[in-house]
Amino acid sequence: MINQTALTAEAFDEMVFQPEYHDLRLEYIGGMIAEVVSNHYSSEIALYIGYALSAFVRTRKLGRITGADGGYVIGDERYIPDVAFVSKARQPDPCHEAYNPTPPDLAVEVLSPTDNQRHVRIKIVNYIAAGVTVWVVDPEAKHVEVYVPNQPVITVDENGVIEGGSVLPEFQLAVKAIFDLE
Repeated sequence: MINQTALTAEAFDEMVFQPEYHDLRLEYIGGMIAEVVSNHYSSEIALYIGYALSAFVRTRKLGRITGADGGYVIGDERYIPDVAFVSKARQPDPCHEAYNPTPPDLAVEVLSPTDNQRHVRIKIVNYIAAGVTVWVVDPEAKHVEVYVPNQPVITVDENGVIEGGSVLPEFQLAVKAIFDLE
């Protein structure tokens, strides 16, 4: 059982290395510990997006893609996006830390029924404050919210295409393909 009392980032960092927490995916959001639990559909969507990003990034040697086990330090918090991209320019070598101290250039959060909406909104605000572009994928509504620092949010429905923008120029992914997993 995870203690839901507030704690510091330093205490969280010490706690996650205790043996009883090794098999858990934990985030530190707003001074609280949150266990990250997904479902198969959200996981499948995240994997598809990760595959598309990885194919694009690796063939062009642009940087690194992490999946749902790659944590990041965002301000004083610790997040585990479903997919993330860090450019080679910002991080030329692999990170071997539990939570990468270099925030990603792009974070992809795929919503699942267990997500706490307050936590999701806190994460978006903090990602943007750290200069991170965020894609929030909503499998139920079948759309993607695109958050780019200093720009208005854009919602892209099934008929649209999400683009890499200045983070990944020329990258495009049809939103319909994200949800058409048959």
